[in-house]
Amino acid sequence: MPPRGARPVAKPKNAKGTLNRLMGYLKPHKGRLILVAACILVSTLVSTTGTYLLKEVVNSFLEPLLQQKEAEGAAFAADFAPFIRFLVLMMLMYVAGALSTLVYNRAMMMVSTSTLNRIRKEMFTHMEDLPIRYFDQHTHGEIMSRYTNDTDTLREFLSQSFPQAISSLFSILFSLFYMIRLNVWLTLLVIALMPVMLFATGQIGKHSGKNFAAQQKAVGALNGYIEETIEGQRVVQVFCHEEKAKEDFDGKNEAVRVAGTRANTFASMLGPIMNNLGHCNYVITALVGAVLIVKGYTDVGVLVSFLAFTRQFSQPISNVAQQFNVIMLALAGSERIFELMDEPVEKDEGYVTLVNARRDDQGRITESRERTGLWAWKHPHQADGTVTYTELKGDVVFEDVTFGYVPEKTVLHNISLYAKPGQKIAFVGSTGAGKTTITNLINRFYDIQGGKIRYDGINIEKIKKDDLRHSLAMVLQDTHLFTGTVRDNIRYGKLDASEEEIQRAASIANADFFIRHLPQGYDTMITGDGSNLSQGQRQLLAIARAAVADPPVLILDEATSSIDTRTEALIEKGMDGLMKGRTVFVIAHRLSTVRNSQAIMVLENGRIIERGDHESLIAQQGKYYQLYTGMFELS
Repeated sequence: MPPRGARPVAKPKNAKGTLNRLMGYLKPHKGRLILVAACILVSTLVSTTGTYLLKEVVNSFLEPLLQQKEAEGAAFAADFAPFIRFLVLMMLMYVAGALSTLVYNRAMMMVSTSTLNRIRKEMFTHMEDLPIRYFDQHTHGEIMSRYTNDTDTLREFLSQSFPQAISSLFSILFSLFYMIRLNVWLTLLVIALMPVMLFATGQIGKHSGKNFAAQQKAVGALNGYIEETIEGQRVVQVFCHEEKAKEDFDGKNEAVRVAGTRANTFASMLGPIMNNLGHCNYVITALVGAVLIVKGYTDVGVLVSFLAFTRQFSQPISNVAQQFNVIMLALAGSERIFELMDEPVEKDEGYVTLVNARRDDQGRITESRERTGLWAWKHPHQADGTVTYTELKGDVVFEDVTFGYVPEKTVLHNISLYAKPGQKIAFVGSTGAGKTTITNLINRFYDIQGGKIRYDGINIEKIKKDDLRHSLAMVLQDTHLFTGTVRDNIRYGKLDASEEEIQRAASIANADFFIRHLPQGYDTMITGDGSNLSQGQRQLLAIARAAVADPPVLILDEATSSIDTRTEALIEKGMDGLMKGRTVFVIAHRLSTVRNSQAIMVLENGRIIERGDHESLIAQQGKYYQLYTGMFELS
C-alpha cells in the first residue's frame, strides 16, 4: 500500500484569495446580505446618533434646568415635557435599532447555515470523486476534521465575526463623522493616538493568526489519531498497548494545548491592551477637552458626547482586532477545506461503456433498451466512427504490467497473466508481495506505469471506470457494513435488487440461515459497522453483497479469513454455482482454499516466480510447495 499520513497545513498561504473564494459562496445570498447591511447600517446609525444627541440633552435640557434652579431657588418648577418628548424619540430610535439587530442576526444565521450546507455538499461530492490514493495517504480523522473542526470555525466567522466586523466598521465611520461635527481638534487628537492601537493590533494579530493555523493542524492530527485508536481499540488491548496509546495521545494532545495556548494567549492579550489604550485615549481627551472648555473653544455638552464617542470609536477597533483572530482561524480552516476540494479528481478518459445487449436473428450483439441479462461493451471507434459491441465475459489479460504507488519505487515488475471466463485464479505469497496490488489494478483504483491490462480484449484505460467497476465485485478482508437493515446492506451490491435476489444471494453466501435467526431477520438493524454481529457473519454479508451484484468478475481478498473451516466449505459449495462462467481472482493465505484453482500465481517481491495448478506446483517442490507443506504441518 502507498505511504499514509496527513500532509502538513501551514498558516493561510493566500488569505486574500481564500477570502475572495469564500465570498463567492455568499453571492447567491445577495438579497439577504443587502438586508443585513441595511439593518447593520440602521443599528449603528441609531447607536452613534444617540451618542451624538447627548450633546442636546446636556446643552438644551440639563444645563438650562440647572441654571433656572439656581436663579429661582425654592420657587423652581421645571417643564419636563420637551425632555420627555426627546426621551420618547430616543427610545423609539433604540427600539428600531434593536429590531434591526434582531433582523440582521437572523438573516445572517440563515446565510451562514445555507452557505455551510452548500460547502459541505460540494466537499462531500468532490470527495466521492477522489481517487483511492488520496484516502490511502490521509487519515480518516484528518479528513473528518475538515468536516467538523474547520467548518465550525467557518460557521462562527459567517454567523458572528463577519457581521460584527461590518458593524464595527460602520460604527467607526459614523463615530468619526459625528466626532468631526462635534470638535475637529479633539478628533485629530483621537486619530493621532490610533496608530499605537493599530500597531498593537497588527502585531498581536500576526502572531495569533499563525498559532491558530498551527492549532488547526494539531487538532486535525489529534482527531486522526483518536479515530484510528477507536477503530483499533481491540488490537490495542490485545497487545496491552494502552499505556503506549496514552503516551502517543498525550503527545498529540500536548501539541494542541501548546498551539492553542499560544494562539489564545495572543488573542486574550489583545482585549486588555486595547482597553487600556482606550482608557488612556479617554483620559487624554478628557483633559484636553476640559482645557478647551475653560478657554471657551467648546462646551460641556460637546465634551460629554465626544467622550462617549471616544469609547465608541476605540471599542469597534478593539472588536475588529478581536474578530481578526477568528477571521484568521476561519481562513486557515477554509484553506484546509478548499485544499480537499482542489484535490484532483479521479481521471477518467474512457469512452467504452457497458450497455444492455441482445442478439439479433443473425446472432450479432446489439444494444437493447430493455434488460435482457446480456451485457456488452459499447466501443465507439474514433478512426472511422463505427461502433462495435463486445459481449461482457470477464476475460482478463495482463501484458508486462509495471506499477509503483510512487514513481521511484516499483511494486510490480513485468507481470503477465491471463484469466479466462470461468477460471479461478489464485494469488499466493508473503505479505507485500503484490497480491492485493494486482486486484487494485483490475478495477483501476490505480493506473499502471507500463504494459497493458485488457478486459474482454479491450484496453481497460479505454473503459469508463464506472462501467468497469459495475462489471466487478470485491469482497475484502476488512469488511464494512453501513448503518441500516441487513437487507439494505446486501442490496448495496445492487440497489434495485428484488427480495428474491437478496435472499438468493444470502443463500449462496450461506448467510440466510443466521439472518433468519436474527431478532428481526432481514429487517434487523446493523449499527457501528456491524458491532452486533460476529466477524464471520459480517464477512458472510459482504459475500452476499457481492453475490447479489451477479458480476462476471469476482475478486476475493481474504474473503473467508474470519470464517471457520466448516462454514468456509459450505460457502465454497455455494460459490461454485456463482462462479460458473465467471472469472474469479482469489487472494488467500489459507492455501487449502485455492487447491481447486485453474491457475495459482506465486508472487515474491512484485514478480511471479511460479505458476500452475496445485498438482504441478507441488510436483515442482518450489516456493508453493514450501508454503503449502508449512501450512499443512501447522494444521
